[in-house]
Amino acid sequence: MIRWIGALIGFAYRGFLGAVAGYVIGMLIDNLFFSNQKTGSGPGRSPFGGQRTTVTPGDFELNLLSLCSLVIKADGQVSQREMDYVRQYFVQAYGKERANATFRTFNEVVKKREINAQRICAYLSQRTRREVRLQIVHFLFGIAQADGTVSASEVNKISEIAGYLGLSRNEFEGLKAMFFKNADSAYKILEIDKSATDAEVKKAYREMAKKYHPDKLQHMDEAYRAGAEEKFRNVQNAYETIQKERGM
Repeated sequence: MIRWIGALIGFAYRGFLGAVAGYVIGMLIDNLFFSNQKTGSGPGRSPFGGQRTTVTPGDFELNLLSLCSLVIKADGQVSQREMDYVRQYFVQAYGKERANATFRTFNEVVKKREINAQRICAYLSQRTRREVRLQIVHFLFGIAQADGTVSASEVNKISEIAGYLGLSRNEFEGLKAMFFKNADSAYKILEIDKSATDAEVKKAYREMAKKYHPDKLQHMDEAYRAGAEEKFRNVQNAYETIQKERGM
């Protein structure tokens, strides 16, 4: 430990008072060094490739914006409405000043590098809870739908990202069903088959209501809480639809 080395050096030169001063200085150096290791600041590998650079916005926002850019470009077209949707979401979540800083850093630093979805998702998966990753995929579907048309290439890109984030196929299909309504949507949202018994439907509803309860994202910013509430409403609506369909 640097603090003890400092204490010994201080004692050798200034006796007891020197030892105290050396210990305090060493402790400050210790704290700075190990704090940088724990928080990931300082030199290291960036999820975008190359060495990590020090940026003002948080890594989470930059990684999320990078995934957004992959979905926006998935169909070969850059839709202004999709870009506006992302900007509005970031402003709602982080405030105008912080959102602008994130976009500026992305354009100046990240956009010029290779954006690797698998690497970014691995980085996020190690640092976020499952409910946050579910919300990320829900948000990406919102982007794809912002221009009124969701292309197959956009769905494929979101499916790829969901897989890299460690979500199951049922979880992906359930989130997708919140945006693509058909005869089986309610069942997919509850992550069950249409052949499920009434008892299985009720059990699935309880599990999904718990899984998507907004309280799980109370630690996140406003936009994420709003997304959680939207998913929770979709689960409730799906259950009510099945209830009416079956006369439960």
